[in-house]
Amino acid sequence: MQTRPPAPPFTRDTAIQKVRAAEDAWNRQDPETVALAYTADSRWRNRDQFVHGRSEIKEFLARKWEKEREYRLIKELWAFHENRIAVRFVYEWRDGQGQWWRSHGNENWGFDEAGLMAERHASINDMPIKDAQRLFHWEGKVRPEEHPGLSDLGL
Repeated sequence: MQTRPPAPPFTRDTAIQKVRAAEDAWNRQDPETVALAYTADSRWRNRDQFVHGRSEIKEFLARKWEKEREYRLIKELWAFHENRIAVRFVYEWRDGQGQWWRSHGNENWGFDEAGLMAERHASINDMPIKDAQRLFHWEGKVRPEEHPGLSDLGL
C-alpha cells in the first residue's frame, strides 16, 4: 500500500508539515511527482473544473504550469480536523503576454488513512499586478525557510 506521511489523524504540527510538503511539491512543478500525493481515484474541483484520478491530475497540472510561468506559491494552514485540512494560499505568475498575476485561494483537503489526498476543493481568484508589486522572490523552485509566509506579508 502506498503511503504519504504524515497520515491522519492530524495534529497541528503534522498538518503544517503536510501543507508545506504540498507547497514545495507544487512549486517544483512536476506533474508526475505531484500526482503521486493523491489517491488513484482522487476527486478535485479546481475553480470551474472537475478532475478525477491521477491521469487527469497530471494533465491538468501540465496545462496549468504551461500557462502560469514563473509560478511561485505560498500555502498556509487555516484549520484541520482528523483527516481534513483547510488551507489558504497565494501564488504569483506571469502569463504569455508578460502580465503578472496574483491568485488568492482556499482549498479543502480530505485524506485517506495512508495520507494520500482523496479530495481537493479549490476556490481561486486572480488579480493582475505590476512587476513592482510582486512579493514572492526566491531563487530555485522551493520557498526558502527564511522567506516570509502569507501572514508575514499581510496577505
